Amino acid sequence: MVDPEEIQLVKERYERRKGLGQASLYSPLNPDVYMGQQERERALISLFKRAHLGALDRVRVLEIGCGFGDNLLQLIRLGFAPSNLTGNELLPERAERARSNLPQATEVLVGDASALGFADRSFDIVYQSTVFSSLLDNSFQRILADRIWSLIKPGGGVLWYDFTFDNPRNPDVRGMPVRRVRELFPHGELDFRRITLAPPISRRVTRIHPGLYTVFNAVPFLRTHVLCWIKKTTQG
Repeated sequence: MVDPEEIQLVKERYERRKGLGQASLYSPLNPDVYMGQQERERALISLFKRAHLGALDRVRVLEIGCGFGDNLLQLIRLGFAPSNLTGNELLPERAERARSNLPQATEVLVGDASALGFADRSFDIVYQSTVFSSLLDNSFQRILADRIWSLIKPGGGVLWYDFTFDNPRNPDVRGMPVRRVRELFPHGELDFRRITLAPPISRRVTRIHPGLYTVFNAVPFLRTHVLCWIKKTTQG
């Protein structure tokens, strides 16, 4: 069981980000943001094709840390059925925003993802996007990873997007390198791609021209995130 104090600390980290006015950095009107989103969507489509998921409208998905619902809306555009999608969000105000953004058929639940009351093997995909990098406690990461793994059906997997390097300017986050992903999901088969031009670089170069995102992103060591498919092949 996760220490309630640690959950409160996670909430406070998110509140500090909001207080720093970081929301404006992620506006989809910013060229660095929309270029990164387009790259990520292309990588996501390629990943789904490699994963051989079958008919997407039959795939059940849970997203932990769903925020305002943007990732779930993207899945709907790609062919997933709203009624087969569930969002989970720790912060009530973000969950309420997600409810207003998403179709009524998509359920949004508030609370700690590690304590969700679903039966084991309820989902084909559990999606996490920059959640684990906000969990500074190793035991919290382990508990949440174990719960995620239990919720996935054999043949399904974890859809993972997170950054891999520590940010020296932000002590509220930690990098999640691929070796840590393997530690958290030792029984999974990993298929991963390094994507996303480092945001400080992306913001600078796209002010000159959005196309420079692609030029600089061609250098592998300037990519700061990984998109992973962690396949569950066993009954465990």
